[in-house]
Amino acid sequence: MQAVVQPPPTNQGAPLLEVRNLVKYFVVKRNLLGHDHVVHAVDDVSLSVSKGHTLGLVGESGSGKTTIGRCILRLVEPTSGSITLDEVNLLALSPHELRLHRQKMQMVFQDPADSLNPRFTTRRTLFDALKHNRRVPRKEINDRAVAILEHVGMDASDLDKFPHQFSGGQQQRIAVARALVFEPILLLLDEPTASLDVSVKSQVMALLRNLQQEMQLSYILISHDLSSVKHTADHLAVMYLGKLVEIGDARAVFARPRHPYTIELIDAVPVPDPQKRSRRPALAGEVPSPVNPPTGCRFHTRCPQRMDVCSREIPAMREVAPRHMAACHLLE
Repeated sequence: MQAVVQPPPTNQGAPLLEVRNLVKYFVVKRNLLGHDHVVHAVDDVSLSVSKGHTLGLVGESGSGKTTIGRCILRLVEPTSGSITLDEVNLLALSPHELRLHRQKMQMVFQDPADSLNPRFTTRRTLFDALKHNRRVPRKEINDRAVAILEHVGMDASDLDKFPHQFSGGQQQRIAVARALVFEPILLLLDEPTASLDVSVKSQVMALLRNLQQEMQLSYILISHDLSSVKHTADHLAVMYLGKLVEIGDARAVFARPRHPYTIELIDAVPVPDPQKRSRRPALAGEVPSPVNPPTGCRFHTRCPQRMDVCSREIPAMREVAPRHMAACHLLE
């Protein structure tokens, strides 16, 4: 049995969120022979986030990033593992306890147009959320809604407008405002700027950074856009096909990535200067099916540096530098 190696914390303080050995398998319909197919969405992932810090969770589509976020919120139930937020084991909570504790963690989704009810005005969107926050007296709900809306750069006159009357950036600001209603300590940002224009994207990211400083929020930034993550995250975790392949201080990982997949990801970030473009060939092949993941290292079918051992043995997560870990046989 492989020994469990814990990832380094995001700073010297005690982690606000700790995820240990998280596993999530989805069982899909039986085939003609009566056998179930199991999707290995997340497989033995451990990570942590400290107060006031941002963890960037990156990887290609289908790597398990969003599933991790949904497991933390218990929007889907993990198959196994442990999730601790503010020293409370989230997986041990009853449904009633979870509803109360879930206010501490909120999610901002990728497409604000889909996450906002098209029949609700901004007023009703915020009022419904505020009514579930039992710390807000009913007589203060309107004032609190206006204050939160102004805090994200909107105006009180926007309260009686519907989502279709706003731009994509304004819709995302309303989605952030709705999350802030519950006074959370952790926000899970699932591709929060993926559907926005470049200029609007920078405005929303600047808003999130300002909110983090003012409110001491912790973020998990789920993204495939490494250029945004590079300027936002304190810590970086790289996922591939349900597995964590590298984790560490963001500056250290970007400066010297150690896993071949991380190297390829960073190398694929667009560079505006044609003289600095990499001559490395693009990563070949497609991500294998999570229903039947490769044996050994899951990246070995696409790795340009694969060895015989890569197809036989799962590489252990090992420390390659202070506060920097990676799982690759080349590091041995």
